[in-house]
Amino acid sequence: QVQLVESGGGLVQAGGSLRVSCAASGSIRSIATMTWYRQAPGKQRELVAAITSGGNTNYADSVKGRFTISRDNAKNTVYLQMNSLKPEDTAVYYCYARIATMKRVDDYWGQGTQVTVSS
Repeated sequence: QVQLVESGGGLVQAGGSLRVSCAASGSIRSIATMTWYRQAPGKQRELVAAITSGGNTNYADSVKGRFTISRDNAKNTVYLQMNSLKPEDTAVYYCYARIATMKRVDDYWGQGTQVTVSS
């Protein structure tokens, strides 16, 4: 059974920093791109940042220069370092990955971790 488990969310003041992590576990053969999404109350889920297995990254314009995505392939873990946080970054942050096991390839989502930025 493959799972994605996020951790590291919390409450921080504007201008502060947080790092969220997402670890994949189970009988994993390979993981392609790992992606962070977020969803604020009353808004659609949006892509925040993505990273390929080779380390190529992509960011939403709203977080460029403030957020950094990274991954540890040996640990099947993706990180999102968030600096200079703004109240508009408040959301539930979800990680997503397309994961191959020995039998199939499926899409997986984590349960989400709340990030709240106070002004």
